[in-house]
Amino acid sequence: MELHTLLPGKPWPLGAHADAGGVNFAIFSANATAVFLCLFDSDGQTELARLPLRGHTLDVWHGYLPEAVPGLIYGLRCEGPWAPQEGHYFNPEKLLLDPYAREIAGQFNWNDAHFCAIPESHEQPCPEDNGRHALKARVPAPDGFDWGDDAPPEISPADTVIYELHVKGFSKSNPAIPEALRGTYAGLAHPASLAHLKRLGVTALSILPVHYHLDELRLTQMGLVNYWGYNSINFFTPDPRYASGADGLSVGDEFRTMVRALHAAGIKVLLDVVYNHTAEGDATGPSISFRGLDNASYYRLDANNKRTFINDTGCGNTLDIRQPNVLRLVLDSLRYWVSEMHVDGFRFDLAPILGRDDSGFNPRAAFFAAVAQDPVLSHVTMIAEPWDIGPGGYQLGGFPRGWHEWNDRFRDTLRAFWLGHPCTRGDFAMRLCGSSDLFQANRREPLASVNYIVSHDGYTLRDLVSYVARRNQANGEDNRDGHNHNLSNNCGEEGPSTDPAVLALRSRMQRVLLASALFSQGTPMLAAGDELGHSQGGNNNPYCQDNPDTWIAWAEADQDLIAFTARLLSLRRQAMLFATHWYRRGPSDLVWLRKDGEALHSHEWRDAGARALGCLINHPGRASVPLLLLVNAEPTDCHFTLPAGEWRCWFDTTASTGERDWHGSSTTPFTLGAHSMVLLAAGAAKLNL
Repeated sequence: MELHTLLPGKPWPLGAHADAGGVNFAIFSANATAVFLCLFDSDGQTELARLPLRGHTLDVWHGYLPEAVPGLIYGLRCEGPWAPQEGHYFNPEKLLLDPYAREIAGQFNWNDAHFCAIPESHEQPCPEDNGRHALKARVPAPDGFDWGDDAPPEISPADTVIYELHVKGFSKSNPAIPEALRGTYAGLAHPASLAHLKRLGVTALSILPVHYHLDELRLTQMGLVNYWGYNSINFFTPDPRYASGADGLSVGDEFRTMVRALHAAGIKVLLDVVYNHTAEGDATGPSISFRGLDNASYYRLDANNKRTFINDTGCGNTLDIRQPNVLRLVLDSLRYWVSEMHVDGFRFDLAPILGRDDSGFNPRAAFFAAVAQDPVLSHVTMIAEPWDIGPGGYQLGGFPRGWHEWNDRFRDTLRAFWLGHPCTRGDFAMRLCGSSDLFQANRREPLASVNYIVSHDGYTLRDLVSYVARRNQANGEDNRDGHNHNLSNNCGEEGPSTDPAVLALRSRMQRVLLASALFSQGTPMLAAGDELGHSQGGNNNPYCQDNPDTWIAWAEADQDLIAFTARLLSLRRQAMLFATHWYRRGPSDLVWLRKDGEALHSHEWRDAGARALGCLINHPGRASVPLLLLVNAEPTDCHFTLPAGEWRCWFDTTASTGERDWHGSSTTPFTLGAHSMVLLAAGAAKLNL
């Protein structure tokens, strides 16, 4: 039988799957009138055959190619109506990437042929064939990776400390890693990387997007790239830009080797995923995959004008998770990364889109229900970025039970409290203790709150205490992009400084902000580089900067700050200041104190001018004795009257590594440094850190 003879095949599973006799292809399109399988030579440049998929079952087009083997390069073409007014952009001159591709051949370069419509009108189909320039899929070999005894690390939710990083940026400038491995999956798995992560004591990595993504045309015209990667075009393929090719491994196997090494080091792997939009943009964008296969099914369109794409993402389009086959695509992708790539969870970019049905955001939407009952997905970590720019897009606290959420209220309140912006002690205490106002009423636990001061999006920690005004000129938008509401403080001088007093204050501020995140009740998150003083030169939106500004500056690492962070995390593991349940105010649980040792009164919580207080924790999470957390965000030292009994200092952020040898009693005045947080323990016992 000739290779170009196509049998009907089966409608499941979707994508291309090889068996002993050939390859089965299955492609969803509800509105196409014909779908063609296009076979290419090994270079992906010459189209050898164009075969109609004659099997058609419930909107899935399918066919079986006998004698085909893994490695075969293919693309798709669709016939159907050209009717932009109905949301249809079928154009058989456009070669399309299989949404279920496990491997991608070729490299995308912008070309006029990629656009399905004539750019001048956007109403007429573009007649130019883009086959030579288009991305193609490669039929994958059956998974033969040797996982050995790999298993998800057994880490309790209470011990989870998330460390957010970019695969390339984390190791690209690390001299302890061989140059050929820097900035790659192999570089992240290198012993030098693992040693740093283990020294810190983080237990989960939140890795910025590794799904195959494209650089926007606008960026490439300026000589820039989409460094962060929030512009996916395929949800199954690890991006080859982060692969070293070391030891002859495929991109997928290098990723798997990284996961296996991180698991062996006791570290979970969470992927930042973008199921809210694709790189195809709005009606003026290219036709690379989804648009040409079935635009009206994959994207949310204005019901009154289907030429208009709903843009709840700010990126031109919005995936329509309401559609069963789009929902299936997302779920299949998630299961693939868990089952075949062994990742341990996900952080969902612009997550309200996943739960927005016809009436708005719904925590009981089909996506959440499907995940909750899924035998694979119901047991992995799910973290929401709980906002987008659509109607009702701010949903902090509104996600289902079992989900975690990035808590920007924590971020903004803690920044305001420590860096001199309007804030009260009541605001601070609410965020420090799990944000019960957001989570408790919905029967959510404190650990649902992901507490962070800094993430990839915004200033680094060092820049937060070094800049008031953003410096984003390199992004090519005349410094208009990025946040205006940074709640930062330059500590007396804008940008780099040689003033010892300014530098000392910046160091103290970095330490107390780190301690606030890691001592808080909830799930803490650090941004890679903040533990060693990395700066981005004041750029608070470096999404398009793939250069030393975003690559962690290992050669300039603040070793004292690393030691401080490691000691802080060790203390968190051993003592666990706050339990995982909600506290009630009162002598048996928590008591909030003034500097004179008396309980704070109601009106004092609202006093924005006073920023010193104490928290007596009678039932901490793990420590066997009561703990006293003292806080002073004021610019001068103060004396704090301690509760009755003996007390020993376990941690003081005024010290460069957090260590302070002090013990005394309520009769001994305790000096609480300016801009500091101190942890005391009842009794005279030392803590072995």
